[in-house]
Amino acid sequence: MESWKKLGLAPSHAYLLMLVLEEPGVQPGYAAEELQLSPSTVTRLLEKLEEKKLVVRTTEGKLTNIYPTPKAKELYPQMKNCTREFQEKYQSLINEEEASRLVKSINRINDQLP
Repeated sequence: MESWKKLGLAPSHAYLLMLVLEEPGVQPGYAAEELQLSPSTVTRLLEKLEEKKLVVRTTEGKLTNIYPTPKAKELYPQMKNCTREFQEKYQSLINEEEASRLVKSINRINDQLP
């Protein structure tokens, strides 16, 4: 997506990173559930974010926690701006009523998935 290219992040990486920024110490399983991704996908995304020095994982016993780095914290305002730009773009393609219906339909379908 064009909105995210200027940050050098794919949307999936950015949304995971925003979750970590909003909930420091989040566990990978919770992130997978929140983002509706498989745990293995979250692991791969985290590996890339670690390579970019945007997150660190810590292990305490059996628990793994994810924390943002200072570099990630600096990107947060830009990521929020990219989210806003993306929303404005799709809303320019469909009106607000259609956008609302689309989100409701997606949520309804998601609720029916196993």
